[in-house]
Amino acid sequence: MVSRVERGLVPQLSVADASALLAAVGLDLVVRAVPGGDPVRDAGHAALLARFRARLHPALRWATEVPLPIPGDRRAWDAFVSGTGWRLGVEAEMRPDDLQALERRLALEQRDGGVDHVILLLPDTRHCRSVIRANVAALRARFRLPGAAAMALLAAGEEPTGDALVVL
Repeated sequence: MVSRVERGLVPQLSVADASALLAAVGLDLVVRAVPGGDPVRDAGHAALLARFRARLHPALRWATEVPLPIPGDRRAWDAFVSGTGWRLGVEAEMRPDDLQALERRLALEQRDGGVDHVILLLPDTRHCRSVIRANVAALRARFRLPGAAAMALLAAGEEPTGDALVVL
């Protein structure tokens, strides 16, 4: 059965069978329910980016969904802010759960993405505040510039002096 699943020859696979197969290789099957109705599933994400943009100095350049400068690479910055001689990548996360994976992704995007600094943008929710409290030391080590300081610099049209975690 495993061989048939791997070759795409199984027309139907039950959740229980999929879970058992994944467990055998050390993976968990995760199923997520999303609300119906509004077809724009990233409306909250767009609103978070809009709140961030509204706080930027008007002279700063802004773009969204900016691909990394590697041909064929499908990664993109959620937003890209630039001033004279500097570039900032913005990653907006609505519900961070795996901070280790998020940190790895951000580090790789920063390495490959042609930016000087990164802002991790989170919504001001109970879940995000709880994640931050539980991981404060690791987050401070990665995001050395306080979010308020980063936002003050950006509001003045100036380059942030490091990576920052911003909660809006």
